[in-house]
Amino acid sequence: MKMYQDIEEKIQEFRLLSPLPERLFVLHQLIDFIQQKRESKQAIHLNFICTHNSRRSQMAQVWATLLADYYGINLKAYSGGTEATTFHPNALSVFRRLGLEIDKHGEENPHYILKYSQDQPAIVVFSKVYNHPSNPQGNFAAIMTCAEADVNCPYIPDADQRISLTYEDPKEFDGTDHAAEAYRACSDQIALELNYVLQNIAQ
Repeated sequence: MKMYQDIEEKIQEFRLLSPLPERLFVLHQLIDFIQQKRESKQAIHLNFICTHNSRRSQMAQVWATLLADYYGINLKAYSGGTEATTFHPNALSVFRRLGLEIDKHGEENPHYILKYSQDQPAIVVFSKVYNHPSNPQGNFAAIMTCAEADVNCPYIPDADQRISLTYEDPKEFDGTDHAAEAYRACSDQIALELNYVLQNIAQ
């Protein structure tokens, strides 16, 4: 497996950092879920859920896929919302700046094809509800990436476990000079924490 250089270098930066102490409890819930699935030789499915499936949940899906590939961990990452909108361009631009090759298909709620390696399949992302047919219908962890979805979606049928791993929404910076910085900061926090999870699995 050979990732594009900018992505690999970014992941190597995260390997030198640690999450905030107050985040460790919930991160270890996710570590335990993945470890239990690996030890019992079951498929590992992570469904990142936010209200609109347009920013945080999509970024988490992409980062989980990249990091799992980097560490050689066999898992599948998905995302969904309590409603479908579209993958927001500001969130998408985070990965474009990291060097991923991005192709757009369609206009209303487009499907995006994110290529990060010459050897691995591209990541396909688009906005959808959490129980969309392309997402797992059972045997998965429901990872709530925003507090609003955590409150408004109190029950996820068929999820093995529900984990509340919420992030601040960068959308308040849309249309400002600080948008790129806010989205990059959100993406970096997601990546750093998921790196901590998967780096612990890989040890």
